[in-house]
Amino acid sequence: MWQANCRRMHNLADWISGTVMGGCVGRSRMDGQGSARSSTRTKKRGEGAVTREMKCGRNEPLKKERPKWKSEYPMMEGQLRSKRDEFWDTAPAFDGRKEIWDALRAAALAAECNDLELAQAIVDGACITLPHGSLTESYDELGNCYQLPAYTLAPPVNLISETSSENKVSDSTQKQAQPPPCRQEFQLRVRLSTGNDVRLTASMADSIAELKKQLEEREEIDVTRQRWFFSGKLLTDKTRLQDAKIQKDFVVQVIVNMNPQVIAN
Repeated sequence: MWQANCRRMHNLADWISGTVMGGCVGRSRMDGQGSARSSTRTKKRGEGAVTREMKCGRNEPLKKERPKWKSEYPMMEGQLRSKRDEFWDTAPAFDGRKEIWDALRAAALAAECNDLELAQAIVDGACITLPHGSLTESYDELGNCYQLPAYTLAPPVNLISETSSENKVSDSTQKQAQPPPCRQEFQLRVRLSTGNDVRLTASMADSIAELKKQLEEREEIDVTRQRWFFSGKLLTDKTRLQDAKIQKDFVVQVIVNMNPQVIAN
C-alpha cells in the first residue's frame, strides 16, 4: 500500500510543482520589470503575511511526528484507502480552495513516505502556513483554515494486513456452523450512481441479495439493475456484510443500470 502511495505522491508532486507552486513562486521570478510593480507586490505580500500571522500565528517547519490514533474497529488497508479517498474527494466542496487541498494531499503522501523535504517544499510552494508544524491545521494566504483528520496522515495502530484478514475470514467461515448471534441492526449508507444516498436497515448477517430487495422496495429499483461494489470489488448476492467487513461507517457503491432492456435480453 505504501509503495503505491509513494507513486501517487510523486505524480501529485509533479502536478503541484507545475500549477500551485508555479503560481506562488514563478510569478516572483518572472516579473522583474518596474520598481513600482515590485513595490506594490511586496506591499501586498507584507499585508498578506500580517493578516496570516494575525489569524494563524507563527509559521513552523513541518515536523517528523505523525499523529497516533486507533480506529474503533480493526481496519484493513483497502478500507483506509477508501476512507481517505472519500475525504479528499469531498473536502474541496465545503470550504477552502481546491489547489490548496491538492497541495495538502500531495504533502500528506510525501510525509507518509518519509520524504519530509518534498512535503516541506510542497507546503512552501503553495504558500501554506503551519502554526504548529503539523498538517492537521494549516492556513493559506487568504487566512482560510484547513484541518486534516488523523487518518489522512497516518495509518491506525490497529491496522490489519490482507494476510491476517484472510485468516480471520477462514475463522469466521468455521464459526458459521454455530448458532448466529443476536441481530444488531444499523443504518447502512448506500450511494447510488444516480447521485442519491440511501440508508438501509441492515445487520452483519444480511446478504447482498436481501439488501437488494430492500433497496428495490425503497427506491423501486429492480434487483436485476443493481450492481453493488465495495473497495472496488463487486459484491455477489451470496456475500454477507460480515464477509466483506462492511460496517455502519462505510459507504457501499451501487451502480444502477438505467436500461433494463439490456439485462432482459
